[in-house]
Amino acid sequence: MSKKASAKLFDLESQESGGSPSFMSQTLSKDPLPVSDDNDGRGVGLIPVEEWLPITESRKGNVYTATFHLLCSGLGFQVLLLPAAFSALGWVCGVIVLTVGFAWKLYTIWLLVNLHEAVQGTRFSRYLRLAIASFGVKLGKLLGIFPVMYLSGGACSILVITGGKTIKQLLHIISEDDAVPLTTVQCFLIFSILAVVMSQFPNMNSLFGLSLVGSVMAVAYSTAVWSLPLASERNLNNVSYTTKDTSFDNIFNAIGLIAIAFRGNNLVLEIQGTLPSDSKNPSSKTMWRAVVISHVIIAVCMFLVAIVVYWAYGDKIPATGGPIGNYLKLYEQDYSKRAACFIHLTFIFNCLCSYPINLMPACDNAEMVYITKTQKPCSFFVRMMLRVLLGLVCFFVAVGFSFLPYLAVLIGAVSLLVTSTYPCFMWISIKQPQWTSVMWLLNVLVGSLGASLSVLLVVASALRLADKGLHANFFKP
Repeated sequence: MSKKASAKLFDLESQESGGSPSFMSQTLSKDPLPVSDDNDGRGVGLIPVEEWLPITESRKGNVYTATFHLLCSGLGFQVLLLPAAFSALGWVCGVIVLTVGFAWKLYTIWLLVNLHEAVQGTRFSRYLRLAIASFGVKLGKLLGIFPVMYLSGGACSILVITGGKTIKQLLHIISEDDAVPLTTVQCFLIFSILAVVMSQFPNMNSLFGLSLVGSVMAVAYSTAVWSLPLASERNLNNVSYTTKDTSFDNIFNAIGLIAIAFRGNNLVLEIQGTLPSDSKNPSSKTMWRAVVISHVIIAVCMFLVAIVVYWAYGDKIPATGGPIGNYLKLYEQDYSKRAACFIHLTFIFNCLCSYPINLMPACDNAEMVYITKTQKPCSFFVRMMLRVLLGLVCFFVAVGFSFLPYLAVLIGAVSLLVTSTYPCFMWISIKQPQWTSVMWLLNVLVGSLGASLSVLLVVASALRLADKGLHANFFKP
């Protein structure tokens, strides 16, 4: 790391600790109590923050835990939007955009994995911290806080909306008289209670069981979604693959649906932070093996869902984005009640299991504030109440802004920078390759393209909203 980057890191630590750069030191103390760093006791104590925060509290992970964390965070309900993107883009453009996007995501993950320990003796186990070390305290926080926190708390709110409405659809399928016994708000509340209870695991590494279940559920409903059309005798004579709307906003809205399906980059550093590391066996080796294994599975699910479902339904797929329920209704209508219930149930379980790992950065941030103020670790009660509070915030956002899925491309375009742009410029800032080198040119090109794509998606989404309108039903889900 350059002296300039080291100075940025020192400045960050000094600000967070009130003057002592050791406050955020990666050297783990065995003493749970603060130790005064001067004789008169006026200095801030040296406290083992990394041991007290949930992301880095346990570094006993392995390639299996990392693989399932990556699967659970990287393969979500957005995969069901891929056929909608294909219905707007067509076969050729759809496959090209999906392939380029997947390769792009893999490349930026490789950058993040290798930046995790780019500084000797320091592990960047949080995306925001790497952004600050790369761009400076002020600019790093300005660029990183909103997208990172949106991808944490905002993702959980959308999970409440999506999971809650899927519960309501499941009850509608099960009921004999088509009467749903629960309101939408009640379904949101049930989902939130279950999700908050499941979020009480103490640290990131302890979420392995939930990530395992969530990964299996994601693969299960993805497989059901593409295998059912293949297994059934569908009449393809009435299916058309002609793209009807080739306007700028429609094409880029479809590209945005593919872009937001590539999720999970905001959690790569956090997941790698759960792995042990030393000079002989750096965490990057284990992490990259986990990335390769998980993304082979993710690629299979994504491409099969996108291609087979588009082949089966063609222009019958709603190409507008919006609630996932619009796409699940295809299976409610065309297949048996048992198959529809299976897809909905596995989908709900996947949403529930994805909630805790997406909430973890927000939990870690909240505990950081508490530790900074009190100079002591969170007790079980404090940790539980912080997560309940964050869960309540996500619930009220879901109830108040239940139309958020319609804004997925607009808001996702901003958070897309986390996946496609920031890692490239982080690499340049920390590694400082020569201007004429391949890595410098490649990262400038890829990062600039990512920033340009984000701007185009914002413009296209705004144009689409201006044309189609938005039914903003505040507090009326």
